[in-house]
Amino acid sequence: METQQDPMKDDLPLMANTSYMLVKHYVLDLDVDFKSKVIGGVIVLFFETGSQYRKTSSTGKEVCQSQVDETCKMRASEPCHVPATNASACSSKKEYKDFTAYGKGEEDTSDRNGNHSNKEQTSGISSSEDCCDTENPENKDFLLVLDCCDLAVLKVEEVDVAAVSGIEKLTRLAKPNDVSKELENLRNRIVHELVTLPADRWKEQLYYFTCCSQAPGCGDLLFTTGPWSLEIRKSGIQTPADFPHAIRIWYKTKPEGRSVIWTTDQSGRPCVYTIGSPINNRALFPCQEPPVALSTWQASVRTAADFVVLMSGENSAEPVQLQEGILSWYYYVTMPMPASTFTIAVGCWQEVKQQSSTAPVQTNIEFSLPYSDDDFRLVFRICAHVEYPCRFQNPAARLQAVIPYRVFAPWCLMEHCKEHLLQLIPQCLSAAYTTLGTHPFSRLDVLIVPSNFSSLGMASPHIIFLSQSVLPGGTHLCGTRLCHEIAHGWFGLAIGACDWTEEWISEGFATFLEDIFWARAQQQLSHDEVKEQQELKALLRWQRLRDEVQNSEEELQVLRPKKESTGELSESGASLVKYGLKAEKSFMQVHYLKGYFLLRSLARTVGEDSYLVCLRKFVHKFHGQLVLSQDFLRMLLEDIPEQKKSGLTVESILQNWLDTSGIPKPLLEEGETWKECRLVLQVSGEVTKWIQTNQRMRKSSKKKRKQDEVIFQKLLPDQLVLLLESLLEEKTLCPGILQCLEKTYQLREQDAEVIH
Repeated sequence: METQQDPMKDDLPLMANTSYMLVKHYVLDLDVDFKSKVIGGVIVLFFETGSQYRKTSSTGKEVCQSQVDETCKMRASEPCHVPATNASACSSKKEYKDFTAYGKGEEDTSDRNGNHSNKEQTSGISSSEDCCDTENPENKDFLLVLDCCDLAVLKVEEVDVAAVSGIEKLTRLAKPNDVSKELENLRNRIVHELVTLPADRWKEQLYYFTCCSQAPGCGDLLFTTGPWSLEIRKSGIQTPADFPHAIRIWYKTKPEGRSVIWTTDQSGRPCVYTIGSPINNRALFPCQEPPVALSTWQASVRTAADFVVLMSGENSAEPVQLQEGILSWYYYVTMPMPASTFTIAVGCWQEVKQQSSTAPVQTNIEFSLPYSDDDFRLVFRICAHVEYPCRFQNPAARLQAVIPYRVFAPWCLMEHCKEHLLQLIPQCLSAAYTTLGTHPFSRLDVLIVPSNFSSLGMASPHIIFLSQSVLPGGTHLCGTRLCHEIAHGWFGLAIGACDWTEEWISEGFATFLEDIFWARAQQQLSHDEVKEQQELKALLRWQRLRDEVQNSEEELQVLRPKKESTGELSESGASLVKYGLKAEKSFMQVHYLKGYFLLRSLARTVGEDSYLVCLRKFVHKFHGQLVLSQDFLRMLLEDIPEQKKSGLTVESILQNWLDTSGIPKPLLEEGETWKECRLVLQVSGEVTKWIQTNQRMRKSSKKKRKQDEVIFQKLLPDQLVLLLESLLEEKTLCPGILQCLEKTYQLREQDAEVIH
């Protein structure tokens, strides 16, 4: 028997019952109010009936589903709420204005969970316990469950999509004259036809999504909010097929909501942005969080004219003035992705522009991998993902080594961005293209986020957040971090993990590819120099992994914590992200490091050139889809000649690398080899000099010190990190040595990793 999920525990609940109804598109219409620190407005969700009884995915792989519906047990019950306003009597544009005003100025009478204390409205209405069984064997109302947290939900209603002029041509059916079951069926039929339009009609599809989102309401829906969910039902509707497939939700965020952070930028101006929260975007808008809920979206965001709105959108939005002092920004995406990848940043950002005299960046041809005949066949075959306007099928996109890009930053950091970042972006984009081929996304914005950003970078569709820490100290840290985030365009975004506990699929691949991209982005590096730098990096990562394993809980060191249950869902589609809320996990790098070493080990077995060809093949086969670890491992092993496998099997890799804590056995044997690398030996020699100098300085006078001056060699940034870490192991370093280190290497002018 399953125990009830406690939301205060370490696991993150994904409550949405995606097996019954699956969101296909979101339309957001929002206002950003910096005075109240609230984002409020309307979201319209378009659904398809889910595939509760389907046993295989669209790719033919088995989809494991447990027999127990966790939805009831994971849910915290609250009384249902009946909105007082009858929205069907007024136009949607009027409603938007009313609820926007409420969000900005009127007193909020809702409790901490967003429920309104109107006793008359809740009387005689069943609680969520009474309508919990979403399969309805006993003729109870169907309950739609969305992921939601830290939101004040104000109203939910059905949208009358049949009222949109010309929409009937999608179904080729005449609109019924009476308000009846037939009309309800027509609305759902229209939504079905709309969300399944062919990819080449995407502009028409976006147009009708916009029109439908502005259609009048045709009936309020009952709803209740819990700590982790928003539950919606329609009285008398007992099946997902009959439930409204287009619903409108009025809501507003809370200043303490955990999906975005309200702060000031480095120039002291207010801003708000999504922070990559462990709870993802459920405190920004009601949504379906499970990865299987791949959806598209479009968003209109209004804010004061001083602010720039950046978002994960395919278009570079141009603001439209609605009234004096208010601008509206519109973005959209046509590639279905999890709601967790939605990103927004609103601030007084300045665009950092390239000087016109700057020469164009050339691709480093030496490292380019030419397409083989097999590659061409892969490129031109039909993609395996759900239909959307895919760049892998676009001849012009396949030849685009550098996609259009922009850089934004607070005013005070613009010159720092011009110094290195602007020149690095095309080099890194080109290096990524020569490695993996077609860029999955059509453009890229790079934003330098406020100083309270908790990591060095974060990638989302069409936009990368970078910490200000990557800007000073030369190109090394800035370039490697940029390469890491660009790699997420393929691994993490275009190809996602079917189960979020397998985050190594995103972070391990990005860490491995970071080195490949950066080697190709740098000009005039020999093959030996590249190998030496990568071996030095491997040693540093090995030391970090060793330290982390020694100082963390074993359960957090496992890359596949759910083991054979990975990817399993409940009957409703609800699931848990194991350790998703555990505080210590956010500071750990084990998924980056063990994932990186696994991929590095496999590359050594296969040979790097063959391995990179396999990665490209994997990208072409699985882009636009969700994968498990086995998908990659099986493809790789199928391509390895038998004489190279040397006992490698999917099962052995899972056992040695992914399903156990600690240092993987194959890695223990390799750990000492990197100490023989030339760059590492050079550091060892310098460490010896510093230790000897430290001993002499402690014993001798100032006069003698000048006679015994030592010549130290110039070191690369990663060598400096290794040097300083080695010196930290000494029991005592005299103050003179610390001053000498600072003077010799100009430590305050180095990058953030060296300074740290």
